[in-house]
Amino acid sequence: MMDTNTKLPAPLAEIVEDFSISTGREKIDILLHYSEAMPPLPERLQADHEQMDFVHECMTPVYVQAEMENGGLHFYFDVPPESPTVRGLAAILAKGAEGASPEEVLNIPANFYQAMGLHELITHQRLNGFTAILAHMKRLATEHLENASAE
Repeated sequence: MMDTNTKLPAPLAEIVEDFSISTGREKIDILLHYSEAMPPLPERLQADHEQMDFVHECMTPVYVQAEMENGGLHFYFDVPPESPTVRGLAAILAKGAEGASPEEVLNIPANFYQAMGLHELITHQRLNGFTAILAHMKRLATEHLENASAE
C-alpha cells in the first residue's frame, strides 16, 4: 500500500486497498459495480439540474453538488449510464469522500488512483477526467470552508 493512503479519508483508503489487491479484470468489474451502484439524484436535484455544477474539463457530461451533512460533505453526481467508466470513477469519489470534512477532501492527492492501478487499465483521457472531477470536488470543499468562515 502506498503512503498516499494515509492522507485519504478512511472510505477512500478502503476502496484504494480493494483495487490494489485486485487483478486487471477484477479492477474493471469493481469499477463497473461502482457505476451500477451510483445512487440516483434526490428528487430536488432531478427537478432543478441547474443548481448542480458542471465539470467542464470532462468530455462526458458530469454534474456534481456538494452539501454539508452532520459536519461532513456529501457529493451528489449525475453522470450518464452510457458512460460507465466515468460514472464508476465519480461513484468511487462520492463513496470515498462520503462524510469527509472539507479539509480531508482538499488533502486527497490528485494521483491517489495510481495506488489502485487504474492508470494501467483506463485511458489517459479518462484519468484526466477523474482528476478534473476530484479538482472540482476540491473547489466545492473550498467554497464550503469559505462560506463557513464568513458566517
